[in-house]
Amino acid sequence: MIIEKEMKRKSERISEIKNEILELGELRTGSLSQQWNVCGNPNCRCKDTKKPKKHGPYYQLSYMRYKKSQTEFISKDNVESVKNHIANYKTFMKLKDEWIDLSIEISKLKKEKKK
Repeated sequence: MIIEKEMKRKSERISEIKNEILELGELRTGSLSQQWNVCGNPNCRCKDTKKPKKHGPYYQLSYMRYKKSQTEFISKDNVESVKNHIANYKTFMKLKDEWIDLSIEISKLKKEKKK
């Protein structure tokens, strides 16, 4: 009886996880960083000897996909959206891991129930 209750509780949590995953929206893996550049123009503000002012910020997304490292520049208008997609991906990965762990625990409980 205890095993059945535990299995039911874990199965219900898996159903909740599935629903949470459905609500996530778009996913992006990687990390977003700000880049500041110095140009080649010797008369530019970025080369000022007293108060250099670099160009930027430029936003760059770096990630691995299919075993290949990739980077892409992100416009200022899309930075918040990309941050949300990255957060969604991190949430997805946590939920996926919890789902797998619960499935393993259910399998063990089923095996124990058969004894």
